[in-house]
Amino acid sequence: MDPVPSRRIALSVNAKPVDANVEVRHTLADFLRHQLGLTGTHLGCEHGVCGACTVLVDGRSARACLMLAVQANGHEITTVEGIAAADGTLHPLQQAFKDHHGLQCGFCTPGMLTTLVELLRDQADPSEDQVRVAISGNLCRCTGYQAIVDATLAAARTMREAPARTADVR
Repeated sequence: MDPVPSRRIALSVNAKPVDANVEVRHTLADFLRHQLGLTGTHLGCEHGVCGACTVLVDGRSARACLMLAVQANGHEITTVEGIAAADGTLHPLQQAFKDHHGLQCGFCTPGMLTTLVELLRDQADPSEDQVRVAISGNLCRCTGYQAIVDATLAAARTMREAPARTADVR
């Protein structure tokens, strides 16, 4: 049996350099979860439909289940683990999810958070409709979405009042 081809990749994950050997068939989600131990990136449908595996690639949301790890070579990846400050202080969006009950089982939460970090970076004062459009690719079976929308709008207000805190999330 022929060995599975592998490639060496160098990338940044949560602002830390990573140099690793990966099988060419492994998805970015599998690489993050199994090789790097970043299990916040969840796998739901593995077809790019549910949004649970959403991460930021060079600051833009992407489905980690649809991207091969070798495609991440040379890029900057931010997972849900990279959203909080280095000292553990929650990102305003994470804090708002906690304060406004924007999560229940938590399975969709990492994908929701990474998606919404991008939205709030690009749109400081989103409307409720803009938040709903942004999360329309992320499925949640628990919350009914209203608490997620409320949390996002609260985080946007907080971030407008103290913008320096969120400048480090890409």
